[in-house]
Amino acid sequence: MSMSKRKKSKLKSYTTPIIGGEFKGKMIEIPAISTTRSSKSILRESLFNTLQFNLIDKVFVEVFAGSGSVGLEAVSRGASKAWCIEKNREVYNILCSNVQKVAPTKVETIWGDSFNEFKTVYKEIKALNQKAYFYFDPPFNIREGMEDIYNKTLKLLESIEASHCEMAIIEHITNIDMPKEIGELTLNRKRRFGKSTLSYYKAVQSDES
Repeated sequence: MSMSKRKKSKLKSYTTPIIGGEFKGKMIEIPAISTTRSSKSILRESLFNTLQFNLIDKVFVEVFAGSGSVGLEAVSRGASKAWCIEKNREVYNILCSNVQKVAPTKVETIWGDSFNEFKTVYKEIKALNQKAYFYFDPPFNIREGMEDIYNKTLKLLESIEASHCEMAIIEHITNIDMPKEIGELTLNRKRRFGKSTLSYYKAVQSDES
């Protein structure tokens, strides 16, 4: 009994509402641990104010999902489907619980390393011949191995073809200089929120279709 209590207390959490759309006001649980860095409400609100109605009937991929707050917000605002990838088992359990409470038929959860599982999701998007919005929030605030995480994330972005991408958005610490171009993606805009920045990359050919 004391062991399970101790295990539970390891993962503290708080709740936050879905900001807008069909599921506005529904509460989701956010794990309060450094490795998840769940997006702050003001940052999420800015993201979805930028994307607005472009999300309707599109697919959305939250690559380092944590609680799934961004993917769930996306389906609330009209995305037809979201994939959420999370590596931490305890956090993944919270993600699954949030999805069950909010939109179980619209969100697919994947437990595993984002760098590996992304390839599986991307193959599915290609097989369906769809264009997607990709959201990357890697744990850049972890000092040990930060450069490796940064480089590996850029490689994932390089693998995205313009024909299967509406936009890729990266949440990163402000003092990291993101490149102007990554593979077939071009930096379109930046929004700063103190220590965090959102960088939006547009697929070069995304306006042609």
